[in-house]
Amino acid sequence: MFERNLPSQRRRRTLHRRLREAKLLVRGALDTDHPIMAHIIPIRRCNLSCAYCNEYDDYSKPVPLDTMLHRLDLLGKLKTGVITISGGEPLLHPDLDEIIRGIRANGALAGLITNGYLLTADRVQRLNDAGLDYLQISIDNVKPDDVSKKSLKVLDKKLQVLSEHADFHVNINSVLGGGIHNPEDALTVGKRAMDLGFTSTVGIIHDGDGQLRPLAKREREVFLEMKKFEKRHFSRINYFQEKIANGEPSDWRCRAGSRYLYICEDGLVHYCSQQRGFPAKPLEHYTVEDIRREYVTQKGCAPFCTVSCVHQISYFDFFRGKQTATVEPEPQEQLVSIKTASAGR
Repeated sequence: MFERNLPSQRRRRTLHRRLREAKLLVRGALDTDHPIMAHIIPIRRCNLSCAYCNEYDDYSKPVPLDTMLHRLDLLGKLKTGVITISGGEPLLHPDLDEIIRGIRANGALAGLITNGYLLTADRVQRLNDAGLDYLQISIDNVKPDDVSKKSLKVLDKKLQVLSEHADFHVNINSVLGGGIHNPEDALTVGKRAMDLGFTSTVGIIHDGDGQLRPLAKREREVFLEMKKFEKRHFSRINYFQEKIANGEPSDWRCRAGSRYLYICEDGLVHYCSQQRGFPAKPLEHYTVEDIRREYVTQKGCAPFCTVSCVHQISYFDFFRGKQTATVEPEPQEQLVSIKTASAGR
């Protein structure tokens, strides 16, 4: 066990993070020529094979550290506010701590999305030392099944480790929709997250193109119950989900490719994890002109999109920036064969 005054250290880190978040909010409101958030992939390989997921493989090598640090510098030059590491399973990358340090060195808030399987007390301490700001784990059910092994039964001890040792913000995301057998599991996961001092969010299942899979009656009821769990944090900005839960299109201005960037392991910028192939331009050559173009480009997939992170970031500009250009993203070839829908990141 680590000998340290965790509560006071955690409070200091929380205060510092909130000050940086406040600066991000102000800059995001004043200047539309920079990305607010970017998701970046350091490794596509994953140690699990959840049936719904189309964002992993079982063979890819990690992106070299020098390449990752160069890409982070490029995002820094674009004045990106939050850089979140995703995958695959990013904890498989041997240089993850240095990647997190690279994010912080570029003045951005550092996030991590993981399945949690590889977390230990020592690993959490290393994430603290690297300067991680946010960590999210998606837990899909209470007991593992044929759809997902990311269960509360398997991961509860990992959550306890996080509760005891993490100085960073922890959010636990549960899911509702196609392929998930028991909607009530989301409530159990959410309550356990809050008992441990974490925030809790709920994601709605989408298909392989990030499009709507309407919820059944009991799923909608569970969704409304989980809305009561909300706390103040930018991951709580999910008003769009109420329409999705009712199978209704959302009228919003998607800022993917502008305020939100998805950078794949090949260093290409895409709209999001479910629309890989648009615009698919190397980050090396991505400029403010690209950001301005995509800011005013209306995406044909937007009305029934369930990709939470893009919705959340686009709220910065819901009141401004009329979109005058259009594009119709097409379904992309999946990384793996999927049996059910894919859950929003």
